Amino acid sequence: MNYYFTKTIDGNFNDIIERVTESLKAEGFGVLTEIDIKATLKKKLDADFYNYKILGACDPTFAYKALQTEDKIGAMLPCNVIIQEKETGKIEVSAVDPVASMQAIENPGLKDIAEEVREKLKRVIDLI
Repeated sequence: MNYYFTKTIDGNFNDIIERVTESLKAEGFGVLTEIDIKATLKKKLDADFYNYKILGACDPTFAYKALQTEDKIGAMLPCNVIIQEKETGKIEVSAVDPVASMQAIENPGLKDIAEEVREKLKRVIDLI
């Protein structure tokens, strides 16, 4: 089982980030964090890297349900979505598969929640 969904599309890196963010909003997610890997590696290591951003997405309704079911689930939240541009104009968008992540936790109550979040994230990837 893959631990992520992915899709590569043509476009401008920043425009794709906006599209992904809007697609996440349409599915009920907010972006809690945005990590610019390229800028961080340049600042901390003086290393050059391609465009790579991590969006920490969270659907508060499902996060609340998951936290009620498993109080340590916060260690696996939010759901990460990555946008990377290894080749100019070719943007890869990937999202974590929460069902794969939840297999590490021995709490059957999380299964249905993870499956619902999986479907929402798959729609985000499919529709961008």
